[in-house]
Amino acid sequence: MAETSIEWTDATWNPVAGCAIATSGCTNCYAMRMAARLEAMGVEKYDGLTRKSGERYVWTGRVRLDHASLAVPGRWRKPRKVFVNSMSDLFHPDVPAGFIREVWRVMEETPRHTYQILTKRPERMVEILAKDFPVLPNVWLGTSVEDAAVINRLDELRKVRAAIRFVSFEPLIGSVAKANLKKIHWAIVGGESGPRARPMDPAWVEEIERICRRNGTAFFFKQWGTWGKDNKRRSKKANGREFQGKQWDEMPSQRMHTS
Repeated sequence: MAETSIEWTDATWNPVAGCAIATSGCTNCYAMRMAARLEAMGVEKYDGLTRKSGERYVWTGRVRLDHASLAVPGRWRKPRKVFVNSMSDLFHPDVPAGFIREVWRVMEETPRHTYQILTKRPERMVEILAKDFPVLPNVWLGTSVEDAAVINRLDELRKVRAAIRFVSFEPLIGSVAKANLKKIHWAIVGGESGPRARPMDPAWVEEIERICRRNGTAFFFKQWGTWGKDNKRRSKKANGREFQGKQWDEMPSQRMHTS
């Protein structure tokens, strides 16, 4: 577990490490750089999970299950929002259903925490969770959508029975004007960061905010990233988090949404 600077959560918990590039949103994934750094520091959990490709590190496609980490949330006394697998994808095809069930057991036994799970593989999430997994009121289920090419992930997400369904439009690298946010309770929007970051057009953010208003979806603007709203490259901190002159930190209602 680690405290985190991610604006929409309090901590990260990684019972799985390692992943594989799925679509264009993965190209500059921060977790690949972080995994390579942790391996260089001698953290065994990340050994062999990335490889050098040109001037950057990319996933090898291997994943590693961390059974010892399953005990961690039970030791946290203070309730917190927990981003599950910031360094992986719980629904990666090489993560066994039995291990996912163990993660579910931990979350069920620690109802004081709110768990936020993001996947780029919502079709497998639908498949796995249909197999007698309980709907937990403290577990939010989400998918990442970076552009219109993967907008169909929202259709898969709608099939999942969940307390909260959410979408992360980060890194937002294209318009998603045709996104259907019906039955999606929360939308996070953010630009890309890092040395190879791609710009985010402010018009794309405006489109999402309008769609959120039409559907009653909470809107959370996370960051501009490396490129500001004026299309100038600066540090992520310098570009800030303001959209339309203010910060947007809306959160979803935690009433049950199981339809």
